[in-house]
Amino acid sequence: MLAVKNHQLKLWAVLLFVLTVSACGGSLQTGGASAAGSQQSISVSGAFALFPMMTVWTEAYHKTHPNVTFDVQAGGAGKGMTDMLTGAADIAMLSRDARQAELDQGAFLVPVTVDAVVGTVNANNPYLAQLQARGITPAEANAIWIGRGITTWGQLLNSGAADRINVYTRSDSAGAAEMWALFLGGKAQEDLQGTAVNGDPGVAEAVRQDSFGVGFNNIGFAYDLKTGQPVDGLRVIPIDLNGDGKISPDEDFYGTRSQITHAIATETYPFPPARVLYLVTKGKPSPAIADFYRWVLTDGQTFVADAGYVSLNDARLKEALALLPE
Repeated sequence: MLAVKNHQLKLWAVLLFVLTVSACGGSLQTGGASAAGSQQSISVSGAFALFPMMTVWTEAYHKTHPNVTFDVQAGGAGKGMTDMLTGAADIAMLSRDARQAELDQGAFLVPVTVDAVVGTVNANNPYLAQLQARGITPAEANAIWIGRGITTWGQLLNSGAADRINVYTRSDSAGAAEMWALFLGGKAQEDLQGTAVNGDPGVAEAVRQDSFGVGFNNIGFAYDLKTGQPVDGLRVIPIDLNGDGKISPDEDFYGTRSQITHAIATETYPFPPARVLYLVTKGKPSPAIADFYRWVLTDGQTFVADAGYVSLNDARLKEALALLPE
């Protein structure tokens, strides 16, 4: 009986200690180097391009820093920047260069990884074999998405086919759309024509449902992460980089995710539509966010390849780390 009473007294003592710490504004943490830190909640908004990678990073970081939690939401690069600049989010995920107006409001960019935008076509397109053999040039892509000088598959493939090319673009303010427009010789997303669909998943699904559809996606939405193959129902449109009317062996790197990421890493695939991805805060990041950034640019880079992205080179990583406050 005495042992039970002693046990109960110990429990009440622990409870009293917890209540005393809470009343004083303290907190109890367990686990790793983060045990001494206070609870931190970091909200993240923005580019679909960076969303899968950011999900991997935040989950891995939380395991070793349990006092830091994240709320990560994709909604397009433009939404992320607006959310961050207005205080609705702590961090924006950005898949394009910052605009001067955003910099004027205090946008502070830190590069974290690299990916690319690719053209997509329906896997059941009756002209797929011809398209994969010859590819398209940037000028032809311009005529499809911007100038609208090419509107049928026959015009593109120099045949009598009258089937229309059904063109899809993004309705939300998107870094992917801006990079695709720049690659095609345009100036901004607004130059792209076609049926506007919301988000990377929306464009991918629209093309998957349309045998004559073409679109564009970040590679994370064009390739299956588990298999490394193009997403079921989609195929990636190869680019005829040298303009010789065919996809030669040195231009043929679209079959798997590892092939396209290698082409991005070696800059065989052009920039744009390849691009650096950024995390952005209003002003320099807080100590908690700076610690997360520092982890992303060091230990976090080990997750990049498996997530389907391309690591920053050593020089760029060093420059990015130098941006962070001590």
